[in-house]
Amino acid sequence: MRNGTWLRRTLLTVLLVFVASSAFACTVMMVGKNATVDGSVMTTHTCDGWYDHRIQVIPGGTHKPGEMVPIHKNICYMTRPNKELVQVGEIPQVEKTYTYFHTGYPFMNEKSLIIGEYTWSGRDENLNEDKAWMMIEQLQVLALQRTATARDAIRVMGELAEKYGYADGGEALSIADTTGELWLFAICGPGPLWPPESGKPGAIRVAQRIPDDGFAMGSNRARIAEIDWNDKENFMYSSNIKSFAEEMGWWKEGEPFVFHKIYNPEPYGSPYYQQRREWRVYSLVDPELNLDPAAAEQYPLVIKPPKKLSVQDLMAINRDYLEGTRFDLTKGLAAGPFGNPNRYQTPKDVRPENRKGNDWDRAISIFRCSYSFVGQVRPNMPDPLAAVVWFGEDAPHSTLYMPIYAGTTEVPKPYTLGKRHVFDKESAWWAWNFVSNWADLKFSYMIEDIREAQRLHENKYFLELPQVDKKAMELYGKDPKQAVAYVTRYVNETLTKGLEDWWELGWTLVGKYYDGMIIQPDGTFKNVGYPTEWLEAVGFGDTDAEPKK
Repeated sequence: MRNGTWLRRTLLTVLLVFVASSAFACTVMMVGKNATVDGSVMTTHTCDGWYDHRIQVIPGGTHKPGEMVPIHKNICYMTRPNKELVQVGEIPQVEKTYTYFHTGYPFMNEKSLIIGEYTWSGRDENLNEDKAWMMIEQLQVLALQRTATARDAIRVMGELAEKYGYADGGEALSIADTTGELWLFAICGPGPLWPPESGKPGAIRVAQRIPDDGFAMGSNRARIAEIDWNDKENFMYSSNIKSFAEEMGWWKEGEPFVFHKIYNPEPYGSPYYQQRREWRVYSLVDPELNLDPAAAEQYPLVIKPPKKLSVQDLMAINRDYLEGTRFDLTKGLAAGPFGNPNRYQTPKDVRPENRKGNDWDRAISIFRCSYSFVGQVRPNMPDPLAAVVWFGEDAPHSTLYMPIYAGTTEVPKPYTLGKRHVFDKESAWWAWNFVSNWADLKFSYMIEDIREAQRLHENKYFLELPQVDKKAMELYGKDPKQAVAYVTRYVNETLTKGLEDWWELGWTLVGKYYDGMIIQPDGTFKNVGYPTEWLEAVGFGDTDAEPKK
């Protein structure tokens, strides 16, 4: 009976994972406070796929006894008309909740707690979509509403997932807080046979603290390795993490317990879908590591950077597409004549017969990113001011990163809107998506215009922020509400101006690049044609030869 049920359910979940996994593709980085230039703890997220890009500021408040909270699935897909929001139940509300920033994967609250996310999918045998309630984005909502520290967030998410069941594929969260701590949290489900009434934990989870002098990253495969069972300061885990693996025959007492090998032995995608990004990120942080890009074993989770890292460093890594390496996506025929690094998703049925299991190299910056951010929590600052998330809509390489303080109480309306299945000029997201797509026409030229706009705006923000911090701290000492109002005003002015300037940039590109020309403001123009190497490679002039008789 058990084996028959297992087989039927496993076949179903294999199909579900196959269908869903094409959208999984996020990357996170984590930097401890002693490895950053300003003593802040930092984490990032690239949200790669069709997810809700809108920024909603959800107010916190006090709640009456007996209030209930609806629990939903598909929260992250709320800009997709074919993905219905599904309520699966209710849980008791807590007495007090915090204001938080809601996107596809909610990212920050007023207590300066920041969360990044990436999917690792895991084994089909861990899925439980029928009886379990909690999806990762729902857990993020509850953690940001209810907690102020990474440890508490891990505890609350773990307790809720174990009680009500975790229904999602394997997921990982990077969590940074005002205590200066930084954690990587991984979670997967209890299997299709778990019922809530069993009394057994409805999730398997583990969290590892990233050292203060360390750098770590993850990209679509589980990254936590061996767990030190005696180190309660740096590891947190569910009571069933070993027993479930033993019951399933994945591990036995006496063997090394390597979490990623046990719960994620075969990451999804092509062989180097995750590894290539890991290799690239660690190599950019420390080129002297000399990592093998085809290593069979995973790279270490944590390294110690040879130099301290800044927000700008992480922005640059977010924008990377393997330039200067033998995997450089701006090179070769696939990049077209103008070095376009974007490689669109390629269904298996159109791939060459001997390449069905292969795919394009996967860069950190990808065209189908909904949004990305670099988040920093600064030391010795009050909660509304400590965290700043540098937020950018659409693809990192063509976005503009703009600062949002944790205490911000509202954002401009265009950032709260957005249809994605039709062009929506009222939505801020479309400004950045338009610029990114237009640049594909003549990428090697237009990316320089985009980079100049990025430098102009972002350098201005980095010069302004110390003055904004100073003024906000002065106001906070008099009245915290004045400081919150001040940073909210600054954030709204910045986001509004950034949006206006990006639409202007887009239309400037339309007027500057068309019909193969590059047109200057004075009306002069030139036809640049195509690179000689590309013309030779595609057989330029071949059709002029005399046909054979």
